[in-house]
Amino acid sequence: MNKYVYPAIFKKEKKGYSIFFPDLEGCQTEGDTMDECFYMAEDALSLYLFDLEEDKKEIAKPSNPLDVKTEKDEFVTLIKCDMEEYRRKYDSKAVKKTLTIPNWLNTLSENANINFSNVLQNALIEKLNLDKKLHK
Repeated sequence: MNKYVYPAIFKKEKKGYSIFFPDLEGCQTEGDTMDECFYMAEDALSLYLFDLEEDKKEIAKPSNPLDVKTEKDEFVTLIKCDMEEYRRKYDSKAVKKTLTIPNWLNTLSENANINFSNVLQNALIEKLNLDKKLHK
């Protein structure tokens, strides 16, 4: 899955807010201003889910925000994250792949100065139905 939306509980502190996700044990952060809180919440959610995806662990289903109970000085809001965007931003190291093609195709491609890495990247972006504009 590429996009997620989870309820987060914002708890008013003496300075700013602490934020946690009731469906994701240990996923928490904090912020001083509301803008910072939303940025930090999205970043914490993205990193948490990235780790689960990388470890091929099950990702909990998000609760209905109407079912999330809060205490005094708390409120629930939804936080979204786009894992494709997160990976593009933070997981862009190059990985070497070995491939096999017929010699005649290799010769023609080299004579035409075709960049094999670029062709493979473009083909994978197309095959995975990813937004090509975002992957330049």
